[in-house]
Amino acid sequence: GRRRLHPASQILSPVAMLASALSLVTPSLVTPAPGRVAPMQRSADVSMAAKVSVTAGQVAGMAAAVLAVGVQSASAGPFTRTDIASLTYQQIKGTGLANTCPVVEQVDGMKTEIKVGGNYKIDEFCLEPTSFQVLEEKLTKSGVVTEAVDTKVTTRQTYVLTGMEGDLVQKDGKLTFLEKDGIDYAPTTVQLPGGERVPFLFTVKNLVAQSDGATSSISPGLKMSGGFNVPSYRTGLFLDPKGRGTTTGYDQAVALPALQAGGDESLFKENNKKFDVGRGSIELKVTSVNAELGEFGGVFVQKQPSDTDLGSKVPKELLLKGQFFGTVVPN
Repeated sequence: GRRRLHPASQILSPVAMLASALSLVTPSLVTPAPGRVAPMQRSADVSMAAKVSVTAGQVAGMAAAVLAVGVQSASAGPFTRTDIASLTYQQIKGTGLANTCPVVEQVDGMKTEIKVGGNYKIDEFCLEPTSFQVLEEKLTKSGVVTEAVDTKVTTRQTYVLTGMEGDLVQKDGKLTFLEKDGIDYAPTTVQLPGGERVPFLFTVKNLVAQSDGATSSISPGLKMSGGFNVPSYRTGLFLDPKGRGTTTGYDQAVALPALQAGGDESLFKENNKKFDVGRGSIELKVTSVNAELGEFGGVFVQKQPSDTDLGSKVPKELLLKGQFFGTVVPN
């Protein structure tokens, strides 16, 4: 005498399930925390503040929009230092903002000249490359010419140099920046159009950059240039596929025991690993200054060698272009 319910009546429809999921979403996912700068929203982001009546066909679209807001809470740059300081870790996570340099904060009527006198240093120095090119020689009718070949970055977004610092002094009347510490190297790999990959250590270690003329201030138009060291892409504990290394590993290829008695002259560079330290050069041009905050920024062009695989390969020349940022503070 009992009534049996139809099985279909015990299953929630997809529309009802999505509606239930929407009711559980908390406002904190879409509303910025009080006292913080609202993150930049993309045009596809939606506002959940207004209450609207939705049809069954719109529920799925609203659920996708809410999830998108929860994941993409800030679009990548350009941000000032104030903007970045106002964002939480969750707002920055996954946006690519951590792989960018800040920009100089623009204020109406701000002073655009930083006087440097006495004991000062450059802090929070940041280099963000936006163009990676490999210099290759090409045979033409007029002879051998060197051209810059565009490449594609295959490294994750971890190649920006940031947090660097060093003394800012005057030598022979010229402003001189002596880089000392910070995240001043980043292993990076780019890929040529033909598929060849070129690993290199993006770095400005021990940079000594001088202004192009005698000056005691930083203002738009200032140019600085200098050289730096480029350590080996590989370190001493690295072992190649044959088990050979610099400070550890085998002296010869393990798979070729017959060559131990001699005849391995052709493998000399492969067997004898060495820690190469090359030289690079950089040119910087200041384009923006905020004297009140001690901020300055601009563009740079850098040239440096690629990896030599511990001395077994001839390095390629790389040309990097991008933007930089830094602050001037008392030392």
